[in-house]
Amino acid sequence: MTDIRVKICGLSTPEGVEAAVQAGASYLGFVFFPKSPRNVALPLAAMLASSAPPGVAKVALTVDADDAALDRIVCAVPLDMIQLHGAESPARVAEIRSRYGLPVMKAVGVASEADLAALDAYARVSDQLLVDAKPPPDADLPGGNGLAFDWRLIAGRRWSVPWMLAGGLTPDTVAEAVRLTGAAQLDVSSGVESAPGVKDPARIGAFLRAAREA
Repeated sequence: MTDIRVKICGLSTPEGVEAAVQAGASYLGFVFFPKSPRNVALPLAAMLASSAPPGVAKVALTVDADDAALDRIVCAVPLDMIQLHGAESPARVAEIRSRYGLPVMKAVGVASEADLAALDAYARVSDQLLVDAKPPPDADLPGGNGLAFDWRLIAGRRWSVPWMLAGGLTPDTVAEAVRLTGAAQLDVSSGVESAPGVKDPARIGAFLRAAREA
């Protein structure tokens, strides 16, 4: 059995949070991005995050949020980490990390080898990296699109900070993803849903089991 840490992202109901916790997720992700079907209002996010047991990290996913929006989120929701999933520059990442005193995870979209240099740049200013599939140019969402990238691009690659693999992971593909990349942390959202934004407890459980057996 492998000690793999899993983040269930885009949680928006007590049932989803309970299923993630019961299955053994290490991180719970809450989306604060109005265009997303997984967007949660601050009062609901605060309630969901407060219901999580100690030791399970609560992560706020934001997309190019300004200080005012981040202030509202951080003041309302008990958080352990901020995930930046937009076009934030390395300087902006460092600024947010300093302003809030919380660990920051920066998502970087990968479609080809040319995208890998950005991971090195963001590793210098982030506490963690999220290596995700780059969305298509016409996509409304920066993540959660159910797309995978060629995992062989990052086979054997490591960075100076912990990293998490995302993009198109499902209970059926996660073992292969771990085998090809050596990822010790995984992020899943649409891959454990029955419909956009609707988490499926059975799929959450199946994903965690498949990840641990990878």
